[in-house]
Amino acid sequence: MASDLALDSARSVARSAREPGSGICFEDVTVAYKGTVVLERFSLTVAPGEIMAIIGPSGSGKTTALRAVAGFVRPVSGRIQIGERDVTDLPPYERDLGMVVQNYALFPHMRVDENVAFGLRARKEADTTVYGRVQECLRMVGMLNYARRYPRELSGGQQQRVAIARALAIRPRVLLLDEPLSALDAQIRRSMLDELARLHRELPALTVLYVTHDQTEALTLADRIAIMRDGRLVATGRSHALYRLPTNRFAAEFLGRANLLTVRREATSGAGSASDGVFARVRFGDVSLLARSAEGVSAGDECLLCIRPHDIGLQRPPAPVNALVGTVQSVVWQGDLHNVTLDLGADLGADLRGDLAGDRGDSILRLVSLPLREPPQPGDRLEVFFAPEDAVLIPAEAAHA
Repeated sequence: MASDLALDSARSVARSAREPGSGICFEDVTVAYKGTVVLERFSLTVAPGEIMAIIGPSGSGKTTALRAVAGFVRPVSGRIQIGERDVTDLPPYERDLGMVVQNYALFPHMRVDENVAFGLRARKEADTTVYGRVQECLRMVGMLNYARRYPRELSGGQQQRVAIARALAIRPRVLLLDEPLSALDAQIRRSMLDELARLHRELPALTVLYVTHDQTEALTLADRIAIMRDGRLVATGRSHALYRLPTNRFAAEFLGRANLLTVRREATSGAGSASDGVFARVRFGDVSLLARSAEGVSAGDECLLCIRPHDIGLQRPPAPVNALVGTVQSVVWQGDLHNVTLDLGADLGADLRGDLAGDRGDSILRLVSLPLREPPQPGDRLEVFFAPEDAVLIPAEAAHA
């Protein structure tokens, strides 16, 4: 009997996963607390079945956006839709969503199976339905053998799995995750990321809005990433594209480490082999470099050249590449890699060194290398190389965004 119920529940979950999901749409949403605007004219669309990560520093408004979807805060203007429904004025319990927060929020006096069943009991589901769904959701998160334990008898990672099972038990179309892994140690966090990815493969119709300050979590899990700053959306795009081709300085610096050098576009452009961009010649000091161009960058314009540290090499490859020479400032060994910092300033003309003063950029270049048998020493002169397709221009008007 019990096995039949669990099997029926599993089939039902599979059918639900194949049905069209519900997306999320923010339309010019503004939220204010006591007159202070914390989310300003926020517009974002999350497609059905998509995992969207919202990232940004503390106070950027990312959690406020999530709470607005959940119904815990009400916008002063704008609208929010889940699927085809306008939920702006609906209470949380009518929005058909599940939510997982960073501190687990399990009921300590209830066993694991009772915690997972809580939402179903509140909806007055039949006992047979409750049993089947609890069994299936605990199986999905690998916690079926812990059903009779209390939260205090579980590790942090196990408690978070139970919290996810509880959120899924009501079969929401939308799952909201608010810093769900921040309280876990690094090893458990990596394991939980794998579990969340597997879970979404089992439930492809489930739309996930994932709020985090951890860029690694966002890049690992999300289909798309939205970057926020000071209550506003400053960049959004497919995870890989946003990382490789950031649209402004803040996106380049916040989503991964980035070298940003102030350069000037030359009149002569070059053709590259990459399929997704036109290449342009830029000048850094006396050195001419080839990089991916960007809309809004014309000949003679000053802009930023963005290069990721791991795209810079110490060995000249056979293909044509860009080369820069600098003085080693520091070399830091971190077990499986070396972090090397170069100062390029000694090779710049006096005029450009003056231009780089202040906030307009600097002449520091950082690279990441596999462990070196004979690492360079501070004060050494070092030539480094990077491919044109690994360097992208950021227009001047976006450089300060």
